[in-house]
Parts: sequence; structure tokens; C-alpha cells
Amino acid sequence: MRIVLLGPPGSGKGTQAALLKERLGVPHISTGELLRAAVAEGTELGKKAKAAMDAGELVSDELMLGLIEEKLGQPEVEPGFILDGYPRNQAQAESLDALLERLGQPIDRALELIVDEEQIVERLAKRAEEEGRSDDTEDVIRNRLAVYREKTAPISEHYAKKGLLVRVDGVGEIDEINRRLAAALA
Repeated sequence: MRIVLLGPPGSGKGTQAALLKERLGVPHISTGELLRAAVAEGTELGKKAKAAMDAGELVSDELMLGLIEEKLGQPEVEPGFILDGYPRNQAQAESLDALLERLGQPIDRALELIVDEEQIVERLAKRAEEEGRSDDTEDVIRNRLAVYREKTAPISEHYAKKGLLVRVDGVGEIDEINRRLAAALA
């Protein structure tokens, strides 16, 4: 099963991806973790990513796609994967589709966690307080949500047009939400 997990910041993607990983027995591919690992290992792509980050630039779409392609070439990914944090815009979605088509590993399902923005603001503010993250103010959180609405949210329509999108209520107990996601995959 090859899954793209979508949803705004604070919707629970990371938590649910970890639970789905256990349930499905496929790796959770977090682009943030991929990036950190490549930099730490000093791979060729990691060196390029580090140079961009050190210069205060965003890591390019091409570089992120290269990191994903590297990961998809590993044996543990053969049975499938849960992709979290990518794609973040329409161009990335189209590039990912082309890569997966070339590799013969098309997406089986795109799952979108639906959570009301006010609940997200509460969740992220609580998390920031618990983790001592003074940079995650309500204004910063609302800006992240606005960026998500503008750049990333339209990707759900990309997958809906392909008949791959299932929207799942992301509110409730963690296990309850996970059962909804599992049902969406059945």
C-alpha cells in the first residue's frame, strides 16, 4: 500500500503515520527525517541540502524528489510506504506522480485529515507550551495555516481528480482516528 498523508500542520499526520506504519507494516517516509538523515550521513544530496539550508534557502523541489527517489530504491520500501510532508505544492505532486509512474509504484490512496482550524490552533499552542517552543505563537500558527491553505491544500483536489482521495475526520481520540484511516484503506 502506497499512501500520501495530507492535512494541515497540527492535524496529527505524524502521529497517525506512525500508527499506520505499525498497522500496515510499511515505512513512514517523513521528508524532514529524510533530509536530516541525508545531511547527517553526508550523502551527495545531503551535502547539497546542507549548503542550501546553511545559506538560509529552501531545499529545492528537485533535491527533495531526489531524496525520495533514493528512499524508494531501498528494499524495505518495496511493500509500500506512507509519505508524510510531501508533496507540499502542485508542482511537487506532479513530479512525484511522474517519479512513481516511472518506478511502477503509483499512489494507492491519498488520505486527508480534516480538522477545524480553531482546533489546530489550540493543539499547536498547547504543543508549543508543552515543548517550550516560544516561537510557535498564535500569529505564527495562523500564518502557517494560511500558507497551507494557499499552497498545500489544493493538492487534495489533485488526488481527488485521480479518484485517490479519502477525507477522514481528524478529530477525536488518536485510536479512533486511526481506525477511521484504516477503514478508508479497506
